[in-house]
Amino acid sequence: MITRRYFSALSATALMAAALPARAGTPMHVLTAPSCGCCHAWADLARARGYAVTTEELTDPEAQKSARGVPLELASCHTVEADGYVFEGHVPFEALEAVLRDRPDIKGLAVPGMPMGSPGMGDDPSARYDVIAFGGAAGAGAVFYRAGMAQPFDV
Repeated sequence: MITRRYFSALSATALMAAALPARAGTPMHVLTAPSCGCCHAWADLARARGYAVTTEELTDPEAQKSARGVPLELASCHTVEADGYVFEGHVPFEALEAVLRDRPDIKGLAVPGMPMGSPGMGDDPSARYDVIAFGGAAGAGAVFYRAGMAQPFDV
């Protein structure tokens, strides 16, 4: 028989679990450029957001990125694998989390190069740069998110 106390405890537990961000504990594997501080800065930001981050140094960046479906023209310093998606470079967490939540038909997101102000590169919320979706419905690449804009998903 379910008592009121048991029901209340069960309800409180369910509410707390529902309040946890979807990212809590999500495994994230970050392939970093050798001795690159900004790659590790991005990984540290991911850990601070609750991701379960592991890191590994890239040994053959071009081959490793290609094997994960990253178009070389969208390459950056690090490559992230999380929940079946690939995130190349200093992808803002708002964009990354939208992909993990909404599960669009894409291979992943990329921030080509290393734009100043992106996560791990100074973390300036007003920095402007595009985040490109690639693979699947995005084909070779389409703007997914415009960092530094008031409505970054209005592309």
